[in-house]
Amino acid sequence: MELSRTMSDTTDNKTRTMPPPASAYFIAENRERIVRHTLSVLVDNESGVLARVIGLFSGRGYNIESLTVSETEHERHLSRITIISSGTPKVLEQIKRQLERMVPVHRVVDLTLVAEQRGHDKALERELALVKVAGEGEKRVEAMRLADAFRAQVIDASTDHFTFEITGRTSKIEQFISIMAPLGLVEVCRTGVAAMNRGSQGM
Repeated sequence: MELSRTMSDTTDNKTRTMPPPASAYFIAENRERIVRHTLSVLVDNESGVLARVIGLFSGRGYNIESLTVSETEHERHLSRITIISSGTPKVLEQIKRQLERMVPVHRVVDLTLVAEQRGHDKALERELALVKVAGEGEKRVEAMRLADAFRAQVIDASTDHFTFEITGRTSKIEQFISIMAPLGLVEVCRTGVAAMNRGSQGM
């Protein structure tokens, strides 16, 4: 009886201390670096298309960091969706292929990959943000000084607040918002990233 209990305790200890077997899939996945890519998707401007594109990402657990959409060709009723997503190169290629298989999608271009192939650092990317800051005295003066340094425009103002419009790369927007936080940041609205590749060729 004592021997049986000892063997049982030993088995329990091994069960507690031994880590679960690692999946080969996750080992391979962890070795690949995570990259951030910008995709441009040309679609028919019809109801439900955007929901289907978003559903493709959410249904497979892909993250969308930024998404913008607007009709760009009125006569052909085409809209351009710009998506920024992060993942391994393999995952991003899967996203691109799955988007291409969707019926209302005319074309999918990985702007980041195209920029690299053409010898550019990255695609042209710009974002617009409206930033509301409330403050008086020194904080108000400092907010104006910093806004001028960032080339932000005042589009609304009163004796106790400013609303700034700022355009630039995402990193510039993020930095501007962070330095406005201690000066009385009230509200932020961002458009998301609009992007296209450099040079004379279209997507």
